[in-house]
Amino acid sequence: MNRKAPSAAEGGRERSTSSMELSKMQSIESKAPWFAVTVKPNHDKAVAAALQVRGLEVFLPLYRARRRWSDRMKELQLPLFPGYVFCRFTRESRAVVLSTPGITSVVGFGHQPAPIPETEIESVRITVASGLPLSPWPFLRAGDRVRIEHGPLAGIEGVLLQIKDGWRVVVSIELLQRSVAVEVDRDMVARVYPAPIMDRSGFAWSGSKEVAYARF
Repeated sequence: MNRKAPSAAEGGRERSTSSMELSKMQSIESKAPWFAVTVKPNHDKAVAAALQVRGLEVFLPLYRARRRWSDRMKELQLPLFPGYVFCRFTRESRAVVLSTPGITSVVGFGHQPAPIPETEIESVRITVASGLPLSPWPFLRAGDRVRIEHGPLAGIEGVLLQIKDGWRVVVSIELLQRSVAVEVDRDMVARVYPAPIMDRSGFAWSGSKEVAYARF
């Protein structure tokens, strides 16, 4: 017996149902934590595109770099964290993520994926979107902790560095032990200090998780 071909209306309903299911999945994933997945060499952009096709929210931070190409210089868009792509997903979607061509693992401890704080992802996202000169940087934790107070990076916290051609604020992804440095003006930042705690005797001591901001 020949199978009856679906009518245009039935085909439309199937597409509508598929779109609704994808929309529902995207809504659920949008509330999921961020994770970093490791990818095969030079597969960063392809993996990011494949995850997006699967309805997942993806973040692949890029920066502009000039490279010599044959007899001329060429401007390229390169990954800030080569070998890693950031993605939101739930525990139920982990198998879908790992089955994506080009992905080798989810970053974590042992067999347990480790989420990346939303604040770290947002700091890198704002840094990339600012349009200011930036570049990958060796992981940096120690140093003067500062908060940028003015301009497109206002609110971002990082470590302040002085190098021969100016100032940089270094923003880090702790889990990956990777950092990104962005150029800033010296007067755009304020140092972050632990706020002192006053005891009953009037003696002030440091140790609060709160922060206070002070000019250099």
